[in-house]
Amino acid sequence: MDELTGLAERFEESRGPLLAVSCRMLGSLSEAEDAVQEAWLRLSRSDAEAIDNLAAWLRTVVSRICLDMLRARAARPEEPVGQQVPDPLPPGDGPGPEDEVLLADSVGRALLVVLDTLGPAERVAFVLHDMFAVPFEQIAPLVERSPVATKKLASRARQRVRGTPAVPAAELGEQRAAVEAFLSAARGGDLAGLLEVLAPDVVRSADPAALPAGVPARLRGADAVARGTVLLAQRSRYAQTALVNGAVGAVLAPHGRLRAALTFTVEGGRIAAYEVIADPARLAGLELALLDPVPPAPPAPATGPRSQQLA
Repeated sequence: MDELTGLAERFEESRGPLLAVSCRMLGSLSEAEDAVQEAWLRLSRSDAEAIDNLAAWLRTVVSRICLDMLRARAARPEEPVGQQVPDPLPPGDGPGPEDEVLLADSVGRALLVVLDTLGPAERVAFVLHDMFAVPFEQIAPLVERSPVATKKLASRARQRVRGTPAVPAAELGEQRAAVEAFLSAARGGDLAGLLEVLAPDVVRSADPAALPAGVPARLRGADAVARGTVLLAQRSRYAQTALVNGAVGAVLAPHGRLRAALTFTVEGGRIAAYEVIADPARLAGLELALLDPVPPAPPAPATGPRSQQLA
């Protein structure tokens, strides 16, 4: 038991970086915790003395687990059989709703949404290489491809994540300024701020699934649209700008899961129309990408509150 306890302490030193990797691969803190815990179970049943680089070994193991979970989301770690293994995760210290919100905020709601559009192998290759600088030679065995094929896999994923704007840079910048001003005012319930960014004859349309019962699907005029937007201010906190069908739009993603997308028509620096898309079939047909490059995600520290291990 002393040997296992010592191994658990060594594992805790890698928990933060492992959680950072698995959160970005899975987009769910609860599933990421499951993946990290499964990595611990596999380590506890392995010959630790034969492992030269424990951190690299654990990253490989948790990446394989994440890949399997991406291929079959219902996968869950099995309970250990036989000898009871000490659990490095204290009882009752698992992720809750606030932790999932923290994950979405720290990683980026738009990034989590866009990563969900990638295939399992693409997502693993992209996250490991582009966000954690893992060489393709080390990723290739995980995705069962050659290093050259793995590089192409990550490149294809990168292209989808970045997307291709459908308008010139100057127009894209104008769109972004208007949409960000709109979202900022909406989050704060700022009626005056909304009226400044909305055109006088603005039209807002929405799928019925995006609205509470009794709210009209179509509103016309800056005052009506602004007041209707203020009523839904609480939902705006989950919105983040993104490239939607090549133009600046927004995704509404509580816990990093896409629930709605907003498309905008910007004319003369003001919003002339916007639509809230919430129908699942319509959402599936959208081309979503990031507006900004994906920054590298350094492994999180292995100590401190769990909320600090997500960055």
